[in-house]
Amino acid sequence: MTALFPPALPSLYFGSPHLSNEELEKSLNIWPRPVACLAIALVCLLPFGSRAASDAARIERAVDSAIRPLMAKYDVPGMAVAVTVDGRAHFFNYGVASREQATPVSAHTLFELGSISKTFTATLACYAQALGKLSLDEHPGAYLPALKGSAVDKASLLDLGAYAAGGLPLQFPDEVTDDKRMLAFFRHWQAEAEPGTRRRYSNPSIGLLGHVTALALQTDFGDALEHRLFPALGLKQSHVRVPDKAMANYAWGYDRANQPVRVSPGVFDAEAYGVKSTAADMIRFVQANIEPRRLDGPVRRAVEGTHTGYFDTGAMVQGLGWEQFPYPVSLERLLAGNAEHMIRSANPARKLNPPSAPPPGTLFDKTGSTRGFGAYVAFVPGKKIGIVMLANKNYPIPARVKAAHAILQQLSPSTN
Repeated sequence: MTALFPPALPSLYFGSPHLSNEELEKSLNIWPRPVACLAIALVCLLPFGSRAASDAARIERAVDSAIRPLMAKYDVPGMAVAVTVDGRAHFFNYGVASREQATPVSAHTLFELGSISKTFTATLACYAQALGKLSLDEHPGAYLPALKGSAVDKASLLDLGAYAAGGLPLQFPDEVTDDKRMLAFFRHWQAEAEPGTRRRYSNPSIGLLGHVTALALQTDFGDALEHRLFPALGLKQSHVRVPDKAMANYAWGYDRANQPVRVSPGVFDAEAYGVKSTAADMIRFVQANIEPRRLDGPVRRAVEGTHTGYFDTGAMVQGLGWEQFPYPVSLERLLAGNAEHMIRSANPARKLNPPSAPPPGTLFDKTGSTRGFGAYVAFVPGKKIGIVMLANKNYPIPARVKAAHAILQQLSPSTN
């Protein structure tokens, strides 16, 4: 258990907290005065230490009871789970990062985040806007002249980030393998609906937002994350391109045949699904989202910008990167907001005008998957609780949601 953001009091485990004041005074009289003063101070902290130990044990029971059966049912090789409660992070590591090498999972094991990467893309876009380099109300052609006059140019950058550009598909067609073909795809694409009227989850949609953001910042997208956004957030173990020195910590994912795999490169891979990170970094990112006021200037405004709700789909409110639910939220509603049809199909969306600032009771979440990895992140700023679940197998999303929901209920018992 490690305090990350902000620091918390240490836990103390020694002696008995049940001495009377008279007994305590007598026992301390045999010590030199400085030692006695220190002992008194430490004993005064004992109730806090005892409470912290009790809370840690309760959290561990909640995580174990949800994660161990899940791993057994879906044959998940390894998981790193982190939870945060009132600014204190707790880490729970299970299984192996590599079956072949029997490498144990730790809080510093790198996992592929899949589509949770989109939350960083959204944050970077809001960061560029905070710097005055980009406006989410603009259209892609303002930054990418090749798209001027195309159907996709009718959508705003905000529409692209919220998957409301008019029906962009979940994935690029197989023939889109480079930037030239990417531009041709967007120039010839025809919308199925007016921008802002439907939400259709789409890698090309938010990928184009990320691509345009990098152009506005006059840099490569991966460089923008690795050299600007991640350092601003205090993330030291997050990568688009895993460096040689970190490869030993990079877990192997496992496909349906239990063969070791890692993510393949593709157009807009970095923008849509390409970040690799650790439980230690991701819980810090969650803590930054819970308390963005602790961040500096533009990056604070960037994080806060991703919390605005823009489209109500009925099942949930879509923001930039994060999806939003009223909290406390029933398991049924959380499952509905993360259901297969929300990923695979177009869904009617009502544009919120003005955009909605999240009420204090809001749960933010995001799922992420690659061929060999499955992840889930959720947090409730009003309760100062959050969870990160990283696994090196792509197991079903409903199982992730159920496990996280059960754990979050234990982190905030008053919401049961």
